[in-house]
Amino acid sequence: MATQALNAYFDSPWPCEDAGPARLQTPKDSPSLNLQGHERLQRTSRRTHLSTMTVLGAPGEVFLLTHSVLPSHLGLATSAQVQLIDPITLTTRCQSPRLPGGPMWPGGMAVLGNGHVLVVYGRYAHLLNRQCEVLHSRQLPVNEPYNSFVVLANGHVVTKNLSTTTPARLSVLNPDTLEHVAPDTVCPEPAIARLSAQGNTVYVVGITCVHRYHWDDTQGCLVKDVTWSYPYLNGAPQSHGWDMVLTAHDAWFMDNGAHNYLISMLRAGLNDAPNRLHRVSLRNSNSHQHWDVSGIQGGAITNPPLVDESRQIVVAFDSANRHLRAWRILRNSTQDAPLVLQDLWHLRNFGAASHMLLFADTGELCVNDYKRFNEQVVILDIETGQEKSRISTGGLMQGVVFPSAGWQRDIYWSSMDRLTRLHIAPHD
Repeated sequence: MATQALNAYFDSPWPCEDAGPARLQTPKDSPSLNLQGHERLQRTSRRTHLSTMTVLGAPGEVFLLTHSVLPSHLGLATSAQVQLIDPITLTTRCQSPRLPGGPMWPGGMAVLGNGHVLVVYGRYAHLLNRQCEVLHSRQLPVNEPYNSFVVLANGHVVTKNLSTTTPARLSVLNPDTLEHVAPDTVCPEPAIARLSAQGNTVYVVGITCVHRYHWDDTQGCLVKDVTWSYPYLNGAPQSHGWDMVLTAHDAWFMDNGAHNYLISMLRAGLNDAPNRLHRVSLRNSNSHQHWDVSGIQGGAITNPPLVDESRQIVVAFDSANRHLRAWRILRNSTQDAPLVLQDLWHLRNFGAASHMLLFADTGELCVNDYKRFNEQVVILDIETGQEKSRISTGGLMQGVVFPSAGWQRDIYWSSMDRLTRLHIAPHD
């Protein structure tokens, strides 16, 4: 598996969304839950105004990103805020001022290799120290929301605008100053999904096709790889894809991403077609496949699948129709031959919509299950789909954003209106 340079992100179990730019959603060197028969989940929870994610810095440091939304309904600019919170009680230890944003969309945050906290929200990038004090702020070129960023192995920060009509523009920033280090690279089409990266290569899920760009030291900019692309819609009735997961050999993502999420993703799809899981080889983009997730019309998602590389399992979902499904990945010894997905388990009437989290050593898969105004977090055995524990977060909205691992057999779960710490307690 390709690894990220040690100095690109801070050395913590979860320094950024999805635990890294390949979006494997698996913590590094973090205690798993390792739930035993005599144990159950317990929660500590607090109300938030649109929490997006938590990330981890030095031991005991937990940073929370929130943003406003009401001004956007009035045509006004929105803002974000970073808090350093107590890892146990979730109370605020210190917080940033309101960070200018402008157009609203959940942004992104990471603790960088230089030790600072970077936030991209709205059309701004903000660099903070770990006391939440602002060091630098920079307005980004397009008057649209920028949906987070990735950090390349060389330390460069890459971000882009989110739009259904404006072609995506890749901006490359210096992690110490937020100055542009290269001219923007304009993609051939808009992109809704967040970027993914391996090494110094950026992957873009456009609204009809996936593309990739390599950083070229000689030219000092990102250069499109004209040998690699996958037109995943290709006349199909589905809508655009969402975030891409990068494994050693393949890229994985789901389509039919158009929806009208407000409180939940239930029946929120805007397209009559079923949503699909896609695979494309990183070596040869002519090697690609897709599979229906539930096969039911009106399928929709807003997030990536999860791939367990050690067990060769892929997990996908249909949020609109409440299906969660896992397959075993069977590889042919012939290079670039099609893969076979073998049914492993399939949970129906299961309301998964959020980014997921996998403790790889124990095979504990953390997902949400939403029923009307009741969000629960469930721990499943990724091999069997067997439920190990579940607990309500107390949130009324279905989480569609980013959980993180914690420091001591715990998880932080963001569900827009609530932040919940899930930890271990003995059974009564």
